[in-house]
Parts: sequence; structure tokens; C-alpha cells
Amino acid sequence: MMRRVLRSSVMVSTAIAAALIAGCGSDDGRVDRYASAGWPAMHADARNSDTSPVTGSRDVEFAWSRPLGGPVAAYASVAANGQSFVTARTENGCDLFSFQMDTGRKKWCARLNDGVVASTPVVDTATNVYVGESGAMMSFTETGQLRWRTLVVGTPLSSQFTGDGNLLFITQLGQINVLDPQTGAKVVPSFDLIPPPSIDQGANAELIPDNKGLNECFLGTSGCPVANTPAVDLGTGKFYFTFYGPSSQAADLVAMKYTGGDNPSITREWSTDALPGGTASSPDLSKDGKTVYATDNNGSLWAVNAETGDTRWSYDIGFNSAGSASTSDDGLIIPAGGDKGHLLAVRDEGDHAELVWERKDLLQLGVPAQTAGNTGYTVVREGENGLSLITFDTETGETVDQDTLPGAVGFTVGTSIGPKGEVLTPSAIGELFVFK
Repeated sequence: MMRRVLRSSVMVSTAIAAALIAGCGSDDGRVDRYASAGWPAMHADARNSDTSPVTGSRDVEFAWSRPLGGPVAAYASVAANGQSFVTARTENGCDLFSFQMDTGRKKWCARLNDGVVASTPVVDTATNVYVGESGAMMSFTETGQLRWRTLVVGTPLSSQFTGDGNLLFITQLGQINVLDPQTGAKVVPSFDLIPPPSIDQGANAELIPDNKGLNECFLGTSGCPVANTPAVDLGTGKFYFTFYGPSSQAADLVAMKYTGGDNPSITREWSTDALPGGTASSPDLSKDGKTVYATDNNGSLWAVNAETGDTRWSYDIGFNSAGSASTSDDGLIIPAGGDKGHLLAVRDEGDHAELVWERKDLLQLGVPAQTAGNTGYTVVREGENGLSLITFDTETGETVDQDTLPGAVGFTVGTSIGPKGEVLTPSAIGELFVFK
């Protein structure tokens, strides 16, 4: 059993002048802090769709790349104004970077601790940035000034906004927090998925480092209880993630609910151990919020009833996906690649999945992104060891363009789409590539 010391989360604020975020209201009372253009969160939006409303170009070209000085583990994010953000694990210097899209010029950078590599910066409509490091969640202005820093237990993975405009995230050690994005103050008390030691046990409990198990998050093994970004239903407040509990044999798919208002709370909904071998990928929601999709570690894609946790269907994709799937509004699902992963698409037909097309001739070494206009992008093997970005038709799987990532090897860790259709993909060894 893991033991942790319950630590009070202390919020440390910097007294700087920052413009208040003017959230856009809607008829149902929701506050929209996600930019309508760009790629503001790790998987693009609250439901982790890995899609963009921008009509993607079918004739992109390599524009620029920037070495980051260390490994990258998460996507780049893009604000509505085109400013991009990415993190890396470096020995010296910066590990949070901001670049201008047009030129690739570094706008600013910051030195945080090693846990920042696990987090994609989340961007709001005012281009304020929210990013975690080991032991804290932080917010910066568009120009890189620190707005606030809130201490937490563990390392925050990439965060999401809630329907009432607050910031929700889960650390790899299983602590759930909801913060006010303007001040960093806690909206509700921290929720610990793994109960902390009792008062009697506290004096003898081992202090768990905030960066413990981060290296295991990529595989979703027991050392990293929560390995991914939650998918959030902005209408109901429910959020979905995977959790490897202390007595579990693999990671379960879990549903919980955040309720705002005068008496905000976090409550449990359901959990299921239906995913064989567990999973390390972030779950994603269907457009209507009725189905949760996730890949397991045994080569299958699963669809689960978002209300009950009951299995709708599973589909053997033939390989262990190393990332989250891209799920369009109409239910076209394109899984991420892996060591032996090819490119394919299935469609949710309610009680089963139907193969739409399959490209076994392509070794997919990236994460797919879909855009409007039936256009998709992902990274595949080129030649013996190289990598290239392919542009493909999402209805047929046909390749319509292919462009080399100059000097890239290994694999890439995400594909993001800019407000003008730019395509960004960082390599795991630490270089950001941009195509226009």
C-alpha cells in the first residue's frame, strides 16, 4: 500500500497586475475559457477529442523547428493568437517555452522543476497559461509573468477547465484539485484518491516525493496512479480518467463529478476494471457526452457508457496504442500509434465499432489529429529511421501529402493544430516541428 503524508496545500500568490479573465457566458450558464481557435489544452478541448474546427490544409510545408534542450513528453498548446507553448526536461536553462507562430522566435521561457515535462500548458481566452511542476500548479501571463503558484501533493498532469470556468487537474499521486484561475485559490478541498495516513500513522509515514513515479506514467503502471489528462463534460461536471489503485492489478476507468455553485463538491460516480492490462492513454468523450473511449494495454479500443460505466463494445486494433485517440464529432475514431502501430479508423455504430479504413503499410509513430474538411495529420516512419508528417483524408485514409521532419528520429508525442491550420509536433528527444 502506498503511504502519503497529508499536506495542507498552501497557495502562494505574486502581487502582480493581471487583467481579469472575462469568460464568455452561454445560455446554460457555462463559462467558456477555451479559445474557439487554436489548441488550448493537451488534447485540444475538454472532452480530449484531439480534433480542430479549423479546415486543415492538404498542402502543408515545413516552416521551422526549435531544439528544446531535453526530452519532451506532452503536446504543444496554441493560443487563439497563434502563440505556442511547450515543456521539456532540461538539465540547465528553461523548460517552459513560448514561441511566436509566424517566425518561430522564442517569446519567453521559464525555469521550473523537473515535473513540468509531464504537463501541456493550458491556455485561456486571455492567453494566460496554466502549467504544473512537481508540488505546484502555476499560472503565467501572455508575456511570461507569474500570476500565482499553488502548492499540491504530487505533480499536476495537464489540466482542464470546468463548466463554471475553474481549473481542474489530477496529480500523478492521485490528488484532485479545482482552483480559481484568477487567484489560484482552491474552490473545493483537495480530494485524495489514495487516502492519506491517519493521525496515528502520520508521525511514522514516509514522505512521498512530489515527482515519484513520473517515469512510469508513460506506461500507466502502478508507480503512477493517475497517468493522464481527464476528459470533462462541461454540461454535467462529470470527468473521466484512469486510476491505478493501491490494491488494483491494473488501472481502472473512473468517473467522478465536480459540482460548482454555493456548495461545490467532488463526488465519485463509478469505476470499471473492464480494460485488460489497464491503460496509460487519456480517455475521450463522444460529442454528446454519452460514451467514453479508451484504449487498453492489450491492443483494444473500448467504448463505455458514460452514465453507468457499462461496456458498449470493444474493438481489437491489433497493437498497444501509445497515446490517446482522435475522436470526431460524428464518431470517427483514429487511435494513436505505438511500437508496432499502424494507421486505421473505426466508427462508433452504437453497439459495435466498424472498421472504416486501415493502412498497414504505415508505421504510425505519432498521435493523430483530425480537422474540419475531412483532413487528418500524424507522424509515420520514413525510410530506415526518419520521420515524416503525413496529411490524409479521414474518410478514406488516403495519403494526400507527406513532409519530412528534418533530422527527427524516434517518435513524436503529440499533434496540435494552430488557428490558421498550422501543424505542430514535438519529438520525444526534444525538438518542436511546425508546418504551415
